[in-house]
Amino acid sequence: MAQVLEFKLPDLGEGLTEASIVTWLVQVGDVVAVDQPVVEVETAKAMVEVPCPYGGVVTARFGEEGTELPVGSPLLTVAVGTPAEGEGDDEGSGNVLVGYGTAAAPARRRRVRRQDDLPVAAPAAPARNAPSVPVPEALPRSGPVPVISPLVRKLAREHGVDLRELPGSGPEGLIMRADVESAMRETVQVRAHVAETEVVAPAPAQAPVGGTADGIRVPLRGLRGAVADKLTRSRSEIPDATCWVDADATEFMHARVAMNAAGGEKVSVLALLARICTAALARYPELNSRVDTAAREVVQLDAVHLGFAAQTERGLVVPVVKDAHVRDAESLSAEFARLTDAARAGRLTPGELTGGTFTLNNYGVFGVDGSTPIINHPEAAMLGVGRIIPKPWVHQGELAVRQVVQLSLTFDHRVCDGGTAGGFLRYVADCVEQPAVLLRTL
Repeated sequence: MAQVLEFKLPDLGEGLTEASIVTWLVQVGDVVAVDQPVVEVETAKAMVEVPCPYGGVVTARFGEEGTELPVGSPLLTVAVGTPAEGEGDDEGSGNVLVGYGTAAAPARRRRVRRQDDLPVAAPAAPARNAPSVPVPEALPRSGPVPVISPLVRKLAREHGVDLRELPGSGPEGLIMRADVESAMRETVQVRAHVAETEVVAPAPAQAPVGGTADGIRVPLRGLRGAVADKLTRSRSEIPDATCWVDADATEFMHARVAMNAAGGEKVSVLALLARICTAALARYPELNSRVDTAAREVVQLDAVHLGFAAQTERGLVVPVVKDAHVRDAESLSAEFARLTDAARAGRLTPGELTGGTFTLNNYGVFGVDGSTPIINHPEAAMLGVGRIIPKPWVHQGELAVRQVVQLSLTFDHRVCDGGTAGGFLRYVADCVEQPAVLLRTL
């Protein structure tokens, strides 16, 4: 006899309390196997496919696409022990963290959404006494609307933006949040222009047409909300300080060119800086630590799990290279590339976004020289690297044009004093200026 089991949204990672349904991968009546992915959800950290621990027939689904559910709420129910199942499917997988599934999970079946399934944005109500704005006729978009994030769908729906008429700026025409916000601004500008040119009777002062007096409100939810909470906690709990130094990176850049000319895997600038960081942390382990406030102890960590800041369409994320201290420059370069690609595609797992012990922040890619970054709580320090550009520099007693970079270290003043922080930063700068220093100290 069939038994109906309820599958609840599992805990998908450290500190995650809710997730939004992006795409259902099964329908009611489908037969699913143990650990088959049944739904794709978006958490504050990543896009995750959630496999079901039971095998059987799907009898109910809870929540439409775009719905946000708290951890522990029902996702679907499965009838197990029915003739339609394969043998042994009613045992379940037994996974504790179901979001990771098992290695033997079968290929998923993705339902193709019909045009009729897609939500249609309702027109926004005009402001009081606002003139009507003619909307030009447009041909409807054929096929599904290319938008992934349920947050983007919700933003468009709340502000009357028709996603079917909106060109996307993302890969393969994907509609991003910035596209919706741009359409919202254009709507406000058009209505304001019509209001200025129409001859209307004087009216009492009121909020600007198409918006409120305090502008557009963007909810702090999802990834942006998680980042805001973590930064606020860091700034409120950690007494941080920053020191910085300029360094001549000419020989550093020459060394990289020579390494890549020798053949083998290409080595990135970030990988070489990471190799210098791990060597510096071996000499100054106070900066690879965290503070146990309850025990009033500084815990120095053996392994270096190196986080690095990566900007994506969903916002800033910090993937983590595990055991960076035992990797060479080629291995670090390959892992940085893999994690960066996964971050941009939204495929990072919660495990790849947590557990960092030290962060390397290369903000030079944004064309800036310096910064005083906020420490990635609960870590104790972050090394910032500015752009490497030609500058006047005194080299061997003469003025010359050299490749110069600004390095900055933000550190938790509870774990060490300025002498330790300055020693760490000076060692990093020495390795950048004379890469042979790294070889002498290994």
